[in-house]
Amino acid sequence: MEVTEASVLFLPFAAASVGVARRRLVSDLIAADVCDSAVCDIALVISELLSNALRHAAPLPGSKIRVAWRIDPGSVQVSVGDGGGPTVPELGEPTQGATGGRGLRIVEKLSSRWGMSTGEEGTTVWAEVPVCQAGMTRVGVSAAATEGG
Repeated sequence: MEVTEASVLFLPFAAASVGVARRRLVSDLIAADVCDSAVCDIALVISELLSNALRHAAPLPGSKIRVAWRIDPGSVQVSVGDGGGPTVPELGEPTQGATGGRGLRIVEKLSSRWGMSTGEEGTTVWAEVPVCQAGMTRVGVSAAATEGG
């Protein structure tokens, strides 16, 4: 696995952008020989971060959202930048019957670390997800991380 240049996409601030970003990211991860379980984890993390931004934040100028990732040996850092919102990203405490509020808990579980930054341009939420090279297995990948998405 080689270190690649960071990829940055500016996509429409729309639900369809989640699939576009996920497909592009997965393609880059496969090309970098990242193992299947990590590809699934990272795809789920980027989907959660994008979905949260679309639901809770405003777009960047031009009705865009910024999606970026960097593949390093041992980890992939993903980030989503938006125009900010009335709330800050935080771990939810959903009730058992709630239909939402679990996104950042999933991100926290699959990431070695995550965080956010705010500035004049808005809010960026990022996560660093551990990876292994294809042919290796990673202990502790949940079945939920490899389903759906």
